[in-house]
Amino acid sequence: MEESHTGIVFRSTGKWADVQAADGRRVECRLRGKFRMEGIRTTNPIAVGDHVTWTEEEDGTGVITEIAPRRNRIIRRSVNLSHEAHVVAANVDRAWLVVTLVEPSTSSGFVDRFLVTAEAYGVPTTLLFNKVDVLLQLGEEAEDLLASWMTMYSEAGYECLPISAKEGIGLDEVRTRMQGGIHLVSGHSGVGKSTLLNALIPGLDQKTAEVSDVHDKGRHTTTFAEMFPMPENNGGFIIDTPGIKGFGLVRIEKETLHHHFPEMFRLLPGCKFHNCRHLDEPGCAVTGALETGEVDDERYRNYRNMVAEFDEGPYRAGGSRGAGGGL
Repeated sequence: MEESHTGIVFRSTGKWADVQAADGRRVECRLRGKFRMEGIRTTNPIAVGDHVTWTEEEDGTGVITEIAPRRNRIIRRSVNLSHEAHVVAANVDRAWLVVTLVEPSTSSGFVDRFLVTAEAYGVPTTLLFNKVDVLLQLGEEAEDLLASWMTMYSEAGYECLPISAKEGIGLDEVRTRMQGGIHLVSGHSGVGKSTLLNALIPGLDQKTAEVSDVHDKGRHTTTFAEMFPMPENNGGFIIDTPGIKGFGLVRIEKETLHHHFPEMFRLLPGCKFHNCRHLDEPGCAVTGALETGEVDDERYRNYRNMVAEFDEGPYRAGGSRGAGGGL
């Protein structure tokens, strides 16, 4: 009988995965055929962060025979039309969404779709507002823009940290918050994810690219999601992800979409109807909170956009508090 081993996936490219075994070895493993059979509704049956069981082959490679149930995952709509979704990563302790308001600008619509997905699949999220060094050089209007965004998301219930990966601003706090556990770093291309990882993990040397002046968009420098260990005194792991252009919602019910907006979900008990969707229902606590500013009108507008375009596939709509769409 073949001896079985357990491990965690550090990198997956489709049919093959780099698995770190319990003894610290990295083994290149392929998926047993049954995982690629009919019935798989994602482009990748295995993802970075998966806990797997595998057997070793004579040539030193392995065969994955079992994938343990996932406690959570980050999932996005696949660009491959023959499949419904792509699992970005699994078993994540926290997602860190890198947002930039300049060079390039991230839309609030993109941020809110990411946050809705993270809420739906049980992944707590921190927003990292990168390139604050650039913003501070642009004057009072740019500072007000940053303050406006941080207020919008902190009042919704999200941790927001202003940082500069290039200048090292705020990174000590990020290192402290990433102590132990598995952390996923995501965002548009060009927002500084690779620069951030290089600063957090000395010697990693991830490739970086400049932002296009013409389109105000970054160039993709990461092809596959991959997990890296933090320095030894930290004990945590970071998953680097490819830059994401759009984030269409997957496997989320339109009727319960509002449950994934924390500030709206908190107000639901105050609505006249228990199944209120905060659209045009009488006695809605959320529409009342819009008038007092307790619910941000831009977040609410993004919610209504999602509802309106829910059945149209990977949509591109989204407001931007003074920032460009970038999708």
